[in-house]
Amino acid sequence: MSESTAGPESQLRQDAPPGDAVDVTVALTLATRLIGRIVLRAQDQDVIWQEACRVLVECRVCTTAWIGLSTHDGRGLHPVARAGQGGVLARLDGHGTGPIANAIRSRHSVVLHDIQQTRDPDLAPWRGDALRRDVRAVCILPLHAADTVIGALTLLDGQAGRFDAGTELLADLADDLSFAILRLRDAAEQHDEARRLRLIERAWRTLSAGNRALVRSTEEAQLLNEMCRRIVTVGGYRLAWVGYAQHDADKMIFPMAQVGMEYGALDNLQFTWADTAAGQTPAGVVIRTGKPCVRLSVATDPLTLRHREQAMQHGLVALSAYPLIVDEVVIGNLNIGADEPEAFGDEELAVLAELAEDLSFGISNLRIRARHRNAERTIERMAFVDPLTGLPNRTRLRERLKRLIEHTRHHYQPFALLTVNVDRFREINDVIGYQQGDTLLVELAKRLAGLIAPPASVARMGVDEFAILQPGAGAEQAENLAEVLARSFDEPFDVAEARIEVQASIGIALYPGHGAEPDSLIMRSDAAMYQAKRERTGIAVFRGDSEQDNLARLSLIADLRRAITDNQLRLYYQPKVDMPSGTICGAEALLRWDHPQHGLILPDSFIPLAERTGLINPLTYWVLNAALGQCYAWREEGIDMPLAVNLSARNLLDPHLLERLEGLLATWGAKPEWLQLELTESALMEDPAGALDVLRRLKEMGFRLYVDDFGTGYSSLSYLQRLPIDAVKIDKSFVLGMQTDRDSAIIVRSTIEMIHNIGLEVVAEGAANRVLWDQLAGFGTDVAQGMYISAPIPSEQFREWNIRFRATPLDTN
Repeated sequence: MSESTAGPESQLRQDAPPGDAVDVTVALTLATRLIGRIVLRAQDQDVIWQEACRVLVECRVCTTAWIGLSTHDGRGLHPVARAGQGGVLARLDGHGTGPIANAIRSRHSVVLHDIQQTRDPDLAPWRGDALRRDVRAVCILPLHAADTVIGALTLLDGQAGRFDAGTELLADLADDLSFAILRLRDAAEQHDEARRLRLIERAWRTLSAGNRALVRSTEEAQLLNEMCRRIVTVGGYRLAWVGYAQHDADKMIFPMAQVGMEYGALDNLQFTWADTAAGQTPAGVVIRTGKPCVRLSVATDPLTLRHREQAMQHGLVALSAYPLIVDEVVIGNLNIGADEPEAFGDEELAVLAELAEDLSFGISNLRIRARHRNAERTIERMAFVDPLTGLPNRTRLRERLKRLIEHTRHHYQPFALLTVNVDRFREINDVIGYQQGDTLLVELAKRLAGLIAPPASVARMGVDEFAILQPGAGAEQAENLAEVLARSFDEPFDVAEARIEVQASIGIALYPGHGAEPDSLIMRSDAAMYQAKRERTGIAVFRGDSEQDNLARLSLIADLRRAITDNQLRLYYQPKVDMPSGTICGAEALLRWDHPQHGLILPDSFIPLAERTGLINPLTYWVLNAALGQCYAWREEGIDMPLAVNLSARNLLDPHLLERLEGLLATWGAKPEWLQLELTESALMEDPAGALDVLRRLKEMGFRLYVDDFGTGYSSLSYLQRLPIDAVKIDKSFVLGMQTDRDSAIIVRSTIEMIHNIGLEVVAEGAANRVLWDQLAGFGTDVAQGMYISAPIPSEQFREWNIRFRATPLDTN
């Protein structure tokens, strides 16, 4: 007996005469008070049921008390508490015709004065049990939970009419017990709701922490580890791990990150996503199906059987697994484990599924960014690295010069720029071939790079020209380095199973004495190199005896840069005529510079400067844009003819050439047929392999390609056969030479025949008069241009010239 009931019950028993029944009202009053205390203090309804039965018997309300609750199917009762002399009476059917069924159906108490005297046939089973157990009075009280009867309290006693006087008190007692049920159930529901909200709040906290990891992670491995760490440390889950599906023969799952188990613990478990017995795990199923596996009980779920022992050793009770999907492909899984059996309710799962989707997005985003970084590095290599030798190119050298000048300007430190040019490289190339010539250049670059140490650096400036930037060096240190470089050429190079001897000329320019700008230093180092080549000294430091010329060139370079941006450039057009028909078939765009002080400057005066200072690319793009604009204007006026534009060797090395051309065509709504691209022999010979690749891509875009100034370089007809070109232009020096030199006429005629034999069109420059025109026509020339047809004329005059020419075409007879 509990302490709270010991005093009153003992007193009640002492006051009652031996063998006499205690007045039911007194007994019920005391019992109700005691049960009320129990109801208020108890936290478990089973305790309340049992204590209520005990108190009712010990307070002598009845000799037997028992409580039955409705079965799950609602068709009967099962006892949950009992106290007193005997057991329950028969027929516990809640839907029969007995007193319990009546109490439950009517929702009111049922009191039987003397069951032994009743003749009701429905009570026959009860009457038999009552006679055997000396039970006479019966009271049945329905127990309620809200609007539902969930069971009944049955009181039995051997005194007939025992419960007749205490009906109201008995009803109050039933209400107290029903209140206890409601209170405990409300408390349980509140506890369950609090727990549900706690688990949902945990999931949202995890999602928020995971999103912070997405924002802050810059590498994929970092994201996976940080996500798992936050799931465990911030979210409070017991385990988080990420596995990636391998596409090997065994279809293994490689653990990429794990938190909540000792490092490497998962590696020994050998996960697989194959559709085999070993693959029937949460991780294997989600990768195989692309659907989550949620709310898994570690102790009972079949999917946890394979690793159940290890999971339970680490305190795992429940598991959920989610697929990681990138670009519509399942790449792996995210597994989350909890130590609460009630974890992973619907709302919590919805949040965690969103977390898995966010992680998939983060992985995809980082991979896209990685691809972009790789693409940027590739573009940077193409723009700033020489593809043959892997050395920095002219553009990169100029950037380094600019940064070094900015740095040394504040620290008053000198530096040297050395230009190294291989003597007679083209002759070597002709002997060993272009492929082996490239091999020689690679070996030469390696040798130069091996002779210098940081912070000095080597760059490739042109086909056979290299530069060495030597920070902190004055004249003496630069000359010492030049002598080391020159001596290194004494050792022949092993190329094509032959030992090739090479010599070089080296020029030196010094900062700040020879210039304080990148372009001036490059030019003066280059000038010193040519000085060494002319004087056959091998090494030369820039001299100022031609400073006025150099200053003029430097000024012209600065002016040219402004001319491109300030639109001081002009295009003149020299017509080209189809010789068999005598009709105009196009024109060549020729660049002129309308200098504010010096007037009209021809390209021979500034194109070489543009080539050497890196201005040739913006200059060429200006010409291409202007030419397409002129073609557009002419087509608006009814003049439909292609324009020929020259490309240089530097243009072919520009990785953005094709992209720029596509952009210009789109800008003007033009087609490739509007332009004819002319490339000189020398441009093609600087990098034959690279030139061939660019020409093929230009041809694929739809441009007609011409080899310009043929005969002045080193190319051969066999090389021309490999190029995807349409025509060859014979240099005007050969055509003009036909006037006084019979050999020139023979060369021109044989060249035309050979070019026709390999299936190419022939364009002759320099058709200066009728005699040369007739000779070229007799040789079978396809197209001619020259003073006999027209001098180069500006665009505003070209329309009138075209009208006159079409009215009176050339006489081709």
